[in-house]
Amino acid sequence: MTIGPIDHIAVVVRSIDEALPRYRTLLGWEPIDAPRVFASQHVRLCFLEPGTGGGARIELVEPTDDESGVARFLATGGEGLHHVCLTSDDLAGDLEALAAAEAELIDREPRPGAHGDVAFIHPRTLNGVLWELLATARGEGP
Repeated sequence: MTIGPIDHIAVVVRSIDEALPRYRTLLGWEPIDAPRVFASQHVRLCFLEPGTGGGARIELVEPTDDESGVARFLATGGEGLHHVCLTSDDLAGDLEALAAAEAELIDREPRPGAHGDVAFIHPRTLNGVLWELLATARGEGP
């Protein structure tokens, strides 16, 4: 397998516009780009990186409607950690290996994500955490 390291940690928020100033003031983290709507997932996203540059990023995730999975997550659990994203140098191959090892996959095939192809591993597989894999043929990433 070719999984790791951490690319980003996603945090569900009610409002990116309200959350962003806290990340700037308290952590010194700045947006990589302007918040944008990712319509197919019914979310608005904003990626932040540390003021020092480099390392894992934070993804703020805001639902754009009340019917999305992220909206349901927010309604039942409130704001907080949503998923951890790991990089993959061979996303299709890693998904095959995970399936062969009996991991419960949400996505058996890569699908388009905000910064390249992604796939999710169900939280039941690894101790209650939702894991995202991001293809890292770095022209596909941010």
